[in-house]
Amino acid sequence: MTISEAALPAAAPTTPVDQRWTPRLWGVLAVLCGVLFLDGLDVSMVGVALPSIGAELGLSTTSLQWIVNGYVLGYGGLLLLGGRTADLLGRRKVFLIALAVFAVASLVGGLVDDGTLLIATRFVKGLAAAFTAPTALSILTTTFHEGPARNRALSVFSVFGASGYSSGLILGGLLTSFGWRWTFLIPVPLAIAALVAGMALIPRDRPAAGGGHDLVGAATLTSGMLLAVYTVVSAPDRGWTDPLTLGSLVLSVALLAGFVVTEKRVRHPLIRLGILRTGTVVRANLSMIALFGSYLSFQFMMTLYLQNVLHWSPLRMALALLPAGLLVAFGSPFVGRLIDRYGTPRLLISSMTSLLLGYAWFLLTAGNAPHYTVTVLPTMLLLGGGFAFGFSSIMAQATQGIADSEQGLASGLVQTSGQVGAALVLAVLTALIAGGGAGGDFSGFHPGVNLVTGVALVGLLLNLVPLFNRRRPA
Repeated sequence: MTISEAALPAAAPTTPVDQRWTPRLWGVLAVLCGVLFLDGLDVSMVGVALPSIGAELGLSTTSLQWIVNGYVLGYGGLLLLGGRTADLLGRRKVFLIALAVFAVASLVGGLVDDGTLLIATRFVKGLAAAFTAPTALSILTTTFHEGPARNRALSVFSVFGASGYSSGLILGGLLTSFGWRWTFLIPVPLAIAALVAGMALIPRDRPAAGGGHDLVGAATLTSGMLLAVYTVVSAPDRGWTDPLTLGSLVLSVALLAGFVVTEKRVRHPLIRLGILRTGTVVRANLSMIALFGSYLSFQFMMTLYLQNVLHWSPLRMALALLPAGLLVAFGSPFVGRLIDRYGTPRLLISSMTSLLLGYAWFLLTAGNAPHYTVTVLPTMLLLGGGFAFGFSSIMAQATQGIADSEQGLASGLVQTSGQVGAALVLAVLTALIAGGGAGGDFSGFHPGVNLVTGVALVGLLLNLVPLFNRRRPA
């Protein structure tokens, strides 16, 4: 089932008569996929370039961490607000403005010579991505009607996300050999091209008729999320029992609690909390935490081991982890058809099972010196399969049955779950593996593998709950 070009401006439901996607519709999808590709490319390229950045600018390990965490802070802190803002002010307008800010911040980041300014540009890029990412997904879900058309589009969308991250690993290794600044400058022309194409192809939409007047809700949500993400990403260095960490955590909880109280009382709430009463939506968000939290934490751990312990070059390390990204890129196009046939719950169970098997295989075979062919490669293939099945299925389930006026909210919610969940699991993992590899082997990293295995197990059990409830007698 597809939709015609005439349906684009109003995002009207499709009909069984519509059989082909028009060139303009493919163009809209290409713009959205290009921006997701750019996000993945930027994050992975900068991660590979960190040692070179530290050497040239004289940055400590703690400062280098904030080049990554500054982006995570802006991205994770404003994702939920970014998605809802697109619903209220217009998706096209928010998408294009945020994309322009992303391009400018990339350019400035490639030209500065001060570490503090570089971290500031990363924070601004994170803020911009907090608006482009959920807005791109909400444009997709309102342009492609729920069902086969949307599932197919989400599969293509997933391919570009995985391809961007995988390409960034390789491209980052190559560009860093010429100079780390190229990893910041390369996204600039890509963002400008996407901006021009978006202005020409993305249809204009109308802002929501109601809502948007909840200033107290916006203030408490933004400050609470920013403080929560900041607390999580800074806790490993400062310590979880440090008074400042505990105080920030208590204050962030208080601000978010104030946001919930506000949303229940105001006439036009910024976010309708009733969206969290839908079981499928809640499971999709928890599954995203399990998927991103375990996958990105394991990849971070392997990056440290291969580069810091085995002293592999960035390019060799990227090639070692590449099979997972390739499997996602080549497998995701078929996931849409599988969703149509089997539904998202079964695919999510398959995804979490594949992740769990990957981590369990690593635990069983790694020892103190994991062999690449025996241990690492099979693990990366299982993780790639789990990610391929899981990402598109989670996105589809998180937006199923949600009105067009709240697609930005649903998109921002599930992506916030992924980013904040990944930051939280990574923070715990960092504390567990502090000093990992100090003895020249993998023994110091075993607690981290135990953690990601447990996260994947919880994700699988959460998705099995509906099956057990279905079998209970009435």
